[in-house]
Amino acid sequence: QLQLVESGGGLVQSGGSLRLSCVASGFNLDDYVVAWFRQAPGGEREGVSCTEKRSESTSYWIPVRGRATVSRDSAKNTVYLQMTNLVPEDTAVYYCAAERGTCPLIQYDFWGQGTQVTVSS
Repeated sequence: QLQLVESGGGLVQSGGSLRLSCVASGFNLDDYVVAWFRQAPGGEREGVSCTEKRSESTSYWIPVRGRATVSRDSAKNTVYLQMTNLVPEDTAVYYCAAERGTCPLIQYDFWGQGTQVTVSS
């Protein structure tokens, strides 16, 4: 079964940090572009980052630039999103997605179920 599973979300105070994980099963995540998205309550889904396959070369969307870092752990078939200096506006459900190709991509075939991040002021 091909799937992505996110974890690592939670409640954090403003200024705090979180590391989100995206674990793949059934396929080699290194062979895929991995993107992070988020969707705030009542809002539209927006991009967070896009990481090239077999690389940690990442493009970051402006709202998180300078506060987000993506890394890969090939042995664990996992991609991480480290977020620092969190603000209440970062509150959202965070999703990872994977697809073949190069960043940025419009459509992704594989999506995780999402992990909730809540930042209190």
